Amino acid sequence: MTAQDAPSRGPISRALEAARGAVDVLYREVIKFGVVGAVAFVIDLGLANVLWHTVLEDKVTTAKIISGAVATLFAWIGNRQWTFRHRRSRPVHHEVALFFGVNIVALGISAVTLAASHYALGFTTRLADNVATVVGIGLGTLFRFWAYRRWVFSHETL
Repeated sequence: MTAQDAPSRGPISRALEAARGAVDVLYREVIKFGVVGAVAFVIDLGLANVLWHTVLEDKVTTAKIISGAVATLFAWIGNRQWTFRHRRSRPVHHEVALFFGVNIVALGISAVTLAASHYALGFTTRLADNVATVVGIGLGTLFRFWAYRRWVFSHETL
């Protein structure tokens, strides 16, 4: 169908085409967000374990915050330059402030999950710390994807 034929199509056909386009964009964003997130996950969990086994052995939450901050820096670059590059419509300093604000909340979700498991519930093995970290990262990731689309990279620019 050509652009000339567009007016002759009915409203349902145009709505279906628009919905298909929106699902296509969402699908691509989810895949890219997943790839960036997977690498950030490896950075976060890997660095946390390195810190837990070396200089911050007795400070699991501090190690998690440091590793989360490093992973967040990576995620900022990956998501801004790749995942949501077509959504950049506000000044960079606004995006940065929103991005890091969202990530502070997500990091808080992850750190609280770990602290609750380790200190409140008494699950103090490295395996338990890693499981709590994965659960916390998962909860934070759900929050991040929603918040990035809603506030940080909210306007599509094609």
